[in-house]
Amino acid sequence: MQIKKILMIALAGIITWLTPVPARAQSCALCYTQAASSGSRMIQALKSGILVLITPPTLGSLGVIFVMYRKRNQVRRAESGEESRQDW
Repeated sequence: MQIKKILMIALAGIITWLTPVPARAQSCALCYTQAASSGSRMIQALKSGILVLITPPTLGSLGVIFVMYRKRNQVRRAESGEESRQDW
């Protein structure tokens, strides 16, 4: 089972490595035009803006996954002790 996981991760890495660069980046025409016609300060501001827009959703998603994982384990422990009395 462990070897299967390693092979899947390696396959995903190879596929990512083989994809062309424009396929990995969305190549937004507006961003490209703004970055090409601006100086180094504007490029740095664009990079900072991208980080500001990516960080909160990523942290929020990780927080939700963490809470779901913790609650899943709590529910499993509670149900394993006694039979579920719910009728579906």
